[in-house]
Amino acid sequence: MTTGYTSDEIMTVAAARALTSETACFVGIGLPSTAANLAVRTHAPGLWMIYESGTLGTRPDTLPLSIGDGVLAETADTVVSVPEVFNYWLQPGRIDVGFLGAAQIDRYANINTTVIGDYADPAVRLPGAGGAPEIAASCREVVVIVRQSRRTFVEKVDFVTSVGHGSGPGDRERLGLRGAGPTRVITDLGVLQPDPATRELTLVQVHPGVTAEDARAATGWDLAVAPDLATTPEPTSEELAVLRSLTGRGGV
Repeated sequence: MTTGYTSDEIMTVAAARALTSETACFVGIGLPSTAANLAVRTHAPGLWMIYESGTLGTRPDTLPLSIGDGVLAETADTVVSVPEVFNYWLQPGRIDVGFLGAAQIDRYANINTTVIGDYADPAVRLPGAGGAPEIAASCREVVVIVRQSRRTFVEKVDFVTSVGHGSGPGDRERLGLRGAGPTRVITDLGVLQPDPATRELTLVQVHPGVTAEDARAATGWDLAVAPDLATTPEPTSEELAVLRSLTGRGGV
């Protein structure tokens, strides 16, 4: 199907739409940062963005290259120490939404950003945890944005960096995790949400031109599909224009 946008663009737009004004969002670098900044510039001007480096209420003019990018501090309401971000803001549950990416994710939305393969002798060593485990544990809810493929959507992650829903119902409570965990996983094919009873990720929405079979083929387990499967509304011309101005139309 030929469209006026790429699969990455509709994924980023769909992720941006998951964010609302007047909420505090802990933003990860990469796709989450692109989507959060798009939300601020379109429908959620009151979104309060927090980055791990201690920048609170930042509104960068350009997409930051890392959590240490100076543009985050220059445009923030205030800058605090990293321990204060975690001890005062994150751990007590003061952050509404944690926005994360993943290298691997499993059927219960557990995230791996540590290693591919055996931990002692990995095939690939990934960037690591950073603040993601605390974000996944303590934010009131978590939104994950990640491209969907069998390499990423695996039956069991090689390493649990950030706990999603563990091995099923009751695991987060048993582990003493404050937040609700991942409530939405947004990909370049559609949107998944945990089943209320089993906590297993279920396909609830596909992007235009994508079928449930496409999503299943890109998943390393037998992906459940909602009976009332919805279709993502196409990006508006405004959303695409703002997104392309952010990324230089070079992709996200």
